[in-house]
Amino acid sequence: MIPYWMSRTQLMLGDESVEKLMQKNVLVIGLGGVGGICAEMIARAGIGKLTIVDNDTIDASNINRQIPALHSTIKMSKAKVLAARLLDINPELDLTVKEVYIKEDITTALLESASWDYVVDCIDTLSSKVFLIKKCFDMKLPIVSSMGAGGKVDPSQIKVTDLSKTHECNLARYVRKRLQALGIKKGLKVVFSPEKPDQSRIIETENAFPKKSIIGTLSYMPAIFGCTVASVVIRDLLAID
Repeated sequence: MIPYWMSRTQLMLGDESVEKLMQKNVLVIGLGGVGGICAEMIARAGIGKLTIVDNDTIDASNINRQIPALHSTIKMSKAKVLAARLLDINPELDLTVKEVYIKEDITTALLESASWDYVVDCIDTLSSKVFLIKKCFDMKLPIVSSMGAGGKVDPSQIKVTDLSKTHECNLARYVRKRLQALGIKKGLKVVFSPEKPDQSRIIETENAFPKKSIIGTLSYMPAIFGCTVASVVIRDLLAID
């Protein structure tokens, strides 16, 4: 039974596709500016089973770009705030919330804990990101990865492509180098922008562990990245070109 709130999606995709989405199980790791909106768009598309992962709490500096971030939610768990929102969107959503920091042993256990139809990487910590991608390759799990949305202003330049074809993105360059050392040169679908970032908008810091820098970000860019990542998931699950 397709609920009424999904009637516009039903009109767009048809009963069979909507029912297919309602049977799928998706994992979203990282609930920042990209991951939060991505998880929401996946939920609004009608995915039946969703796991969201993030151990961070909301900071006032998140308010300019992150879906869970409001003055009323400062210091609250990003995952819990987003979970309440997702269940308000779809009360029937089979939602699992993991408030954990993604590192190797936890990543392995998480990926082995269920049968995933798609894995979404919205992690911005390099080592954790690369390990997740490599593990998904080893387990032959479908994965899409978001590259850097910070320091960019033009959404028309956002692209979906293979990691091997990325350029002008520092995060993509670092990920590419690490994966090549692990024997992965192509085959990773990513969302990235070739827009050259203004390096003066990046500052080195010791106050944002585990990241080593802070980069200026506009409200709409991470959201558009997140929506684009969500579109990859939905289109791939339904084999829509």
